[in-house]
Amino acid sequence: MSPVRSAAGKIRAEPFVLPQFCKACGRCIEACPKRCIELGREIDPRTGLTPVVIDLEACNGCGLCFDACPEPYGLMPLPPEVAEGELIDPEKLFGEKRTTAPIPVTIPDRQVALPRLETMVLKGNHAAAVGAILAGCRHFFGYPITPSTEGAELMARLLPSLDGVFLQAVSEVATVNMMYGCGGAGLRSMTFTSSPGFSLMLEGISYMVGSEIPGVFVDVMRGGPGLGNIAPEQSDIKLACRGLGHGNTHALVLAPSTPQEMLDLTYLAFDKAFEYRNPVVLVADGYLGQMTGRVELPSEAVEPGLPDWAVWGDREHRRNLLASIYLEEADLEERNAYLNAKYDRMWRLEQRAEELECEGADWIVVACNTPARMAKGAVRRLRDRGIRAGLLRPITLWPFPIDALAAHAERAKGIVMVEAGPGQLEDELRLAASHAGLVLPPIHPIRHFGGVLPQTDEIVEMIVALEGGIQ
Repeated sequence: MSPVRSAAGKIRAEPFVLPQFCKACGRCIEACPKRCIELGREIDPRTGLTPVVIDLEACNGCGLCFDACPEPYGLMPLPPEVAEGELIDPEKLFGEKRTTAPIPVTIPDRQVALPRLETMVLKGNHAAAVGAILAGCRHFFGYPITPSTEGAELMARLLPSLDGVFLQAVSEVATVNMMYGCGGAGLRSMTFTSSPGFSLMLEGISYMVGSEIPGVFVDVMRGGPGLGNIAPEQSDIKLACRGLGHGNTHALVLAPSTPQEMLDLTYLAFDKAFEYRNPVVLVADGYLGQMTGRVELPSEAVEPGLPDWAVWGDREHRRNLLASIYLEEADLEERNAYLNAKYDRMWRLEQRAEELECEGADWIVVACNTPARMAKGAVRRLRDRGIRAGLLRPITLWPFPIDALAAHAERAKGIVMVEAGPGQLEDELRLAASHAGLVLPPIHPIRHFGGVLPQTDEIVEMIVALEGGIQ
C-alpha cells in the first residue's frame, strides 16, 4: 500500500500492533472513525487474548487509535524508516508513549502506629506471614509445599478480610510470574516455598531482577538433592546467593534464626525490595519454619504508597515500561553496569550480622538459621570452661558480612563453620574474604546433611580438641 497522506500531502504514520501487548480492550475500535479496526479471530498463545487487526487500506492515519490505546507499545505509529522485520527494541522503535498525562509522582508509604499487644507465641512460618501483613503485603501467590505451607495457609485466612488477594497458583512457575505482574504494578507481594519449588522460580526471579521488580520470597529449605525429604537443611544457600536464575543476578538474602526474626526480617524484606527495586530472599530451614517461639509485634505497620515507576494501568502511569529485554549488545552491557552499581551499593550498605563474645575471641564459630542456636549454646559452654570462643551469625548471606568477620579474624586461632549442609555457607565466607583481600585463619567445618543438624556437644568437643592441640 502507498503511504497514508493528509489533505496537505503530509505523510502520516500507519498504526502498528504488537500482538503480545494488545489486551483486546477494544478502545481503539471505538476511537476509529473509519471503522478499519476490529477484534481478531485468532488467540495469541502468549497472552490468551485476541489482539485487534487493522485494515490499512481504509486507514487515514488520523492517530486517534494511538491516543485510545491504554497499553504502552500495544498500538503505536510505525516509523516509516523501519524496515519490515527489523530487530529493534520496542522502546526504541516507538519512543516515549504519547500522552498528555502529568509525570507520575511517588505516593510515599505511611507508618501507622499499632497498639501495644501482648507477646504472641507463633510458629516461624506464621510469624513470617504476620510480618508480611504488617509490612503492607496484601497479595500472596504460591503453591503449597512442605515445610512452608503453614505460612500460605495463614495468608489465605487473613488476606480476604484485609481486602487482600490470596491466589493458589497452578505451579511455582506460575507463582513467580504472578509476582512479576503484581510487583510491576507497584504492589507488595510474596510467596512461601521450599527447595524444589524455589528451583522452579529461578527463571522468573531473573526476569524480576532484570526488570527491577520487587517481591519477597520465603524459602523454607529442606533436604535434597531431588525430592530428598522435608527435614531441615541449608542446601539452598548457593541458589539464593549465586544462582538466582540466568544472567547477572543478585538479591539480598536474609537468614533468620528465631520466630521473632522470621517476622522482623520479613517485615524488613519488603522495605528493601522496594528501596532497591529488586527481589529479596529470606532463607529459613525446616525446623525454623515449624518451631514456635515468643514474638513481639513492631510498634508500627506500613500502609503502602505507590512508586512513580509502577505500571498501574491509569493515565498518569501510561509512560511506564518495565522490561528486561535489551536486544543491542551495548545497551545490555550498559544495563548490567547499572545493575552492578546497585549490587555494589547493597554490598556496602546491607551487611548484617550478630556477634556474641567475638571481641578478643580465639575461636570464631560461624553459623546461621537453626544451627546458630546450637552454636550460641556451645560458645557459652566454652566460655564457662575458660576458652575464648565467639559466635558470628550472618543475618545477610548475600552480602556476606565480611566486614564484621574481618574485625576479629586476624587474631583468631581458627574459624569453625557449623552447617546443616555441604559447605555452601563456607563457600560464601571464602569468596567474600577473597574479594576483600582478607587472609583467613584455618577453617574447621562441622557439617551434617539430609536433615541432621549439628549439635552443641560436637561444636564444644571440636574446639576443646583444637585448643588442646594448639596448646
